[in-house]
Amino acid sequence: MNPQLPPVAPAVTAELVAALPPRLRKRLDAGVTKLAGRPTVREGDVVRIAVDDDTALELHAPGGVVTGTGAIRCGCLLAPDCLHRAAAASAAPVADPTEPAATEPPATEPPPTEAPAAGPTQPPPPGPPSTPARTPAPTTPKPITPTTVTSDSATPDQRTAAAALREAAAAVLEAGTDGSGAVLQAELLRAAHSARLAGLPRAASRAVAVVTALRAARGADPAHRLADLVAALRDVLLLAHRLPAATGPELAELRGTVRQPYTPDGSLRLYGLFAEPVLTATGYAGAVTWTADGAGRLYTVSDVAPGGTARATGAADRAVRIGDTSLTHRELSRAGLAVSGATVSPTGRLGAGAGVRAVRASGAAWHAEPLDRLWAVPVAEQVSRALTSERDLLFLDVTLTGTAREAAGECLVADCDGLTLRLAAAHDDPALPHRENLRLLASARGTRLRVVARLTPAPFPRAQLLAIGHPTDPDARVDLGLDRLRRADLPVTPVPRATPDAPAVDEAPVHLLRRRVHQAAAGGRRVLAFPGSRDAAGTRLRRHGLGTAGELLAALHAAAADRTRDPFGRLLPADTGRFARAWLGAAVYTEELDRALCAAAWGADPDGLPDRTIPADVTP
Repeated sequence: MNPQLPPVAPAVTAELVAALPPRLRKRLDAGVTKLAGRPTVREGDVVRIAVDDDTALELHAPGGVVTGTGAIRCGCLLAPDCLHRAAAASAAPVADPTEPAATEPPATEPPPTEAPAAGPTQPPPPGPPSTPARTPAPTTPKPITPTTVTSDSATPDQRTAAAALREAAAAVLEAGTDGSGAVLQAELLRAAHSARLAGLPRAASRAVAVVTALRAARGADPAHRLADLVAALRDVLLLAHRLPAATGPELAELRGTVRQPYTPDGSLRLYGLFAEPVLTATGYAGAVTWTADGAGRLYTVSDVAPGGTARATGAADRAVRIGDTSLTHRELSRAGLAVSGATVSPTGRLGAGAGVRAVRASGAAWHAEPLDRLWAVPVAEQVSRALTSERDLLFLDVTLTGTAREAAGECLVADCDGLTLRLAAAHDDPALPHRENLRLLASARGTRLRVVARLTPAPFPRAQLLAIGHPTDPDARVDLGLDRLRRADLPVTPVPRATPDAPAVDEAPVHLLRRRVHQAAAGGRRVLAFPGSRDAAGTRLRRHGLGTAGELLAALHAAAADRTRDPFGRLLPADTGRFARAWLGAAVYTEELDRALCAAAWGADPDGLPDRTIPADVTP
């Protein structure tokens, strides 16, 4: 995936790939790889790729997103039926129609649209002028309005869209990341577009997330996490599985909404907590500032638009988009805001409509009222709330005790009310200071800190560190994704600790099942079809009281190895549906077990979590 290219709508990629003849489809992945190494130049809303010395490929993205096939124009002799247009769409980030909903819907007042932040550009290659693009100039496409459905059961169009999603996602799972090239990705994007038109925005968005994760994996993106691909693939298969039979409130939840509704909330007095950068794999970037009112309710002010690292690092110094205030996100995180005529989404996102008025007000220190009450909530209660809602923030008082090595890098280890807590970097992009700040804090062993972190469900206490109180200035704070700590900010003589390394974590062997779930997503069905130590892993799971995990593991291996032959002894195509169902049962069970173990590790009551049982027909 080339982050210098503008996001492309899923329907555009699907249409361009579908139009290719079979001989060009076989060359599509090679074409994507070739374009990734070509010079790219951005001029306003147009991104130009030098295919060769004589040919240029243009992507027209008014508003930052390519929304029509005619917006991708090539100057080669075979255009518009060439490979280059489909390759460019397949190399660009996928535009998620639900992603930019960080501001109030246009029904009140459309927020200004920003073009993607321009990254470093390269001059056009030497040689004669590029051949003019042969694709006709695009006209402004008519907006396609997704179906608004209010029935108590899934419509025929929704059942058809769910079946298409299930089939496309099962094909991706069958092939794994290495085998899921641009053609399979386009099929999933086509299914996502159909789902959106049928009124299934939640499933469409998760399908786009699968394609984004696949491209990150195949492109060796340092920010790729296999867990993200597994989660997105699990969500798509589970939504497609449950939708046809769902009714009432369950169906409404499975359908989702394109944009969150904003409701009036009167006047608000808000106090800045912290700000964090946003940098997504789908080509969006910006900043989000978290605030709280006098009762401890959380609100956010967002500025997210198409862009890359330059926009993520620069958005903190932009004025917030609410009322007439000139406060930047960085300033608001330490100041206050008085809002009248406020509109708020269900997740606490503040609207920026014409009727909203906001002026600067005084802020509050983390140790002063009303913000201090956020840290007064018992940790177990905070974890239970984070596991059952979209608000996954934790407000903790910790003492740094050491470091621990993980697969993603080194993390901090801290004592939190007697719990051994791991604090990891929230983002690994080198343009953001998360990782550098954590390395500096690792030398401040024994330092007492007040922190804001994001819960990471795991069998042991773990969270991503977002902001800290300044180590030497009790009235200041540090946003770890925006501010850079210096050696002078740390205590001169930290308290020595007798135990420099983190203790080993004694956890249930659920990783035996989780590992197979991840291996299948990465390598496809064939990696689980090979004979191995299946019986030993199942026996170990049962010995630790995880009998269901053992059965799911056996069913997963059996589905992977199930290949029948025709009367002539030739292998018949694998039953992708059976393997997808077995994988889905294992993936959902692993997620639920992780949540229960996470609650228990933090001292919360696992029985207090909402019941999200696995559908009976996806278990063995």
